[in-house]
Amino acid sequence: MSKSNTFENDLLLLIFNATAIANIADNASSGPLTNLYVSLHTGDPGEAGDQTTSEATYTDYARVAMARSGAGWTVTANAVTNAAAIVFPVATGGTNTITHFAVGTASSGAGKVLYKGALTTPLAVSLDIQPRFVSGELDITED
Repeated sequence: MSKSNTFENDLLLLIFNATAIANIADNASSGPLTNLYVSLHTGDPGEAGDQTTSEATYTDYARVAMARSGAGWTVTANAVTNAAAIVFPVATGGTNTITHFAVGTASSGAGKVLYKGALTTPLAVSLDIQPRFVSGELDITED
């Protein structure tokens, strides 16, 4: 079973741009998320994982907040890309090989993974490496 293309796009707009789906869902609540958090992973967090599953551990690593708006994410044709660069802290120690990313709900701890994906090319992180995704580099689709 699948969703219609229109609803897939509407769902992505709700999640990434906080845009209501008329007569179905809105962003109004006592405290809706204003940001989503991009995390880096050394393996696939899996269907049952959270944002801490296989999460990067290099020194000074932290998740990056991206606004739930058109300033943070571009949604079109059932796909989402980052509207702005996503720049992680520079590694000041430790090493990781980053193979996956996730978009979730928390700045730290066991946040809910909303979407996850594999990097096209693994990224070796060591001293003085600063992981980043240029604008439009992340590609998330709903289908």
